[in-house]
Amino acid sequence: MPGTVQSIERAAAVLRLLAAAPDGLGVADLGNALGLAKTTVHGILRTLHQVGFVEQDHSGAHYHLSDAFGRLGETYLDPNELRSRAINWADSLAARSGEVVRVGRLVEGKVVVVHHVFRPDDSDQDLDVGTTLPPHACALGKAVLAFDTSGAARPRKLEAYTTRTIVDPVRLAEELAAVRAKGWASESEEYIVEMASIAAPIRGLGGLVVGAVGMTGRIERICDSRLRPRPDLVSMVRATAEAIGRDLREDG
Repeated sequence: MPGTVQSIERAAAVLRLLAAAPDGLGVADLGNALGLAKTTVHGILRTLHQVGFVEQDHSGAHYHLSDAFGRLGETYLDPNELRSRAINWADSLAARSGEVVRVGRLVEGKVVVVHHVFRPDDSDQDLDVGTTLPPHACALGKAVLAFDTSGAARPRKLEAYTTRTIVDPVRLAEELAAVRAKGWASESEEYIVEMASIAAPIRGLGGLVVGAVGMTGRIERICDSRLRPRPDLVSMVRATAEAIGRDLREDG
């Protein structure tokens, strides 16, 4: 039974990704987005093709939803559900790290903050819930953009917020490829001078990335002297993302 449930979840995740990619996606694209081997993805696609849910293009390189199946919505997880599952884990991360922690999701090409935990000190801070962030300039955004195989959420114009903001599409693509390989994202002074952030993707049912959790703080606290994110903080963020995702998958 557990294996059957997992297969259904993965098939549903493939369908959701194809729903958000009208031009279709290849096996490698889907594998990267879901963290699955190509052989596994190919088996899922073969089954979905046999039941008439997906079709291949003329070249055979891309798959898309069949007309008979219709189009699914671009999102399936209520932001309140993501927030409710993230609250305890995000609070714990802020307490252990001493930094601001935020949970965000992509909406119409922007990162919307659905949960925000203040830095645990007495400083004046503003609540960020509901605010939007540029996905190419923050770790939260990169952590989700890296797994957006449709490319629809990637900003058409990469606006510069500091001298370190990535504004070259080719360089951004390379950065996102690195995020997929590592499983986490970071930025140093790309959005706000003297600030840095680390984030990791949150995977829901079927392995679909539904958002990200990350911490933000002054660069000297987040990074070492060579501006590399501190390994202990990276581990904390990744563990938190996995814990939130596990809760979503178990109760989904």
